[in-house]
Amino acid sequence: MTLTLDEKVALLREVGEEIIEEDELREMIQWKLDHNQEIYAYDGFEPSGNIHIAQGLLRAINVNKITKAGIRFKFLVADWHAAANHKFGGNLEVIKKVGDFFIEVWKICNMDLSKVEFIYASDIVKDPAYWELLLKISINSSLNRVKRCTQIMGREDTDTLTASQILYPLMQTADIFYLPADICQLGLDQRKVNMLAREVAKKLNRPKPISLSHHMLMGLGKPPNISLTGINRAVKLKMSKSDPDSAILMLDNPEDIKRKINKAYCPPNEIVENPVLDYCKYIIFELIESFKVERSEKYGGNIEYNSYEEMEKDYVEGKLNPPDLKPAVIKYLNQLLQPVKKHFEKDKKARELYTFVKKEYKKEKSKK
Repeated sequence: MTLTLDEKVALLREVGEEIIEEDELREMIQWKLDHNQEIYAYDGFEPSGNIHIAQGLLRAINVNKITKAGIRFKFLVADWHAAANHKFGGNLEVIKKVGDFFIEVWKICNMDLSKVEFIYASDIVKDPAYWELLLKISINSSLNRVKRCTQIMGREDTDTLTASQILYPLMQTADIFYLPADICQLGLDQRKVNMLAREVAKKLNRPKPISLSHHMLMGLGKPPNISLTGINRAVKLKMSKSDPDSAILMLDNPEDIKRKINKAYCPPNEIVENPVLDYCKYIIFELIESFKVERSEKYGGNIEYNSYEEMEKDYVEGKLNPPDLKPAVIKYLNQLLQPVKKHFEKDKKARELYTFVKKEYKKEKSKK
């Protein structure tokens, strides 16, 4: 069934927590349709170790909505970027294998791969045209402007940046135009480099890319007491692989999932900055038809929800409490992650790949 323009935009709005700009998005889609041209969205992933649930299941959910809207998707495995950001000691051979592991996970996440393409940065950097493009971007960007983009690497202290880390935002900007991507479909924490791309587009005589920034799942711990608001606060609250209890990993065993969710921050009656509800809204209710909570008659008996909104209402009113919610969340997370874990247990190539990544990631962490 062919979707209307409004239906396509509505799907993309489900993905984009921030769209810059929606009017431009509509015009671009309509122009591409009128000229019978493909539309491309992209996201870049730095292969930096294990893969958490936002990079796995949530990424698959968002990609499927985007491809349903008739847009093709390009995954850039940013291996050179990871090396520039000092991951795995800059060892490209190791980083590429970690990228292979990411792709293996995505293939088991029920992602619609018919409109998905995986591209390695190490392949596109072989083209001199890529570096010519990067040079033009650097000529048209001040050093201070580029340094402000280093947040995309998780770097706050710009005084200790190495030259390779200054190169990183320039590479990411060049990626957008080289691929090329009509839509930058990355997390809110990447918006600064998307804005840089929009700023330099005219100087490069290229169309301004649309920034369609998706929601970032919260870390499972209690939110820090900081005065930041809006996007800056959202970036601070996102899950982190450096903290093993901050996120559910795609290959966590049932005991890990139970432990992490049971200790997760989940204040009663509170829906703002509640990571357990964040998982319910953005992952579980996207992938299951109904959410069943089992509890004794003393506490109201079993209850079933057909939408997140129904459950949220009960939670706010105190009709659903954390001790009843958490076991259900644990059950559904285990259910959703089981196919991935089974694949990495039974498939020899996948198992060897995961063993390699675990070993290298352990070595990487031991150096810090």
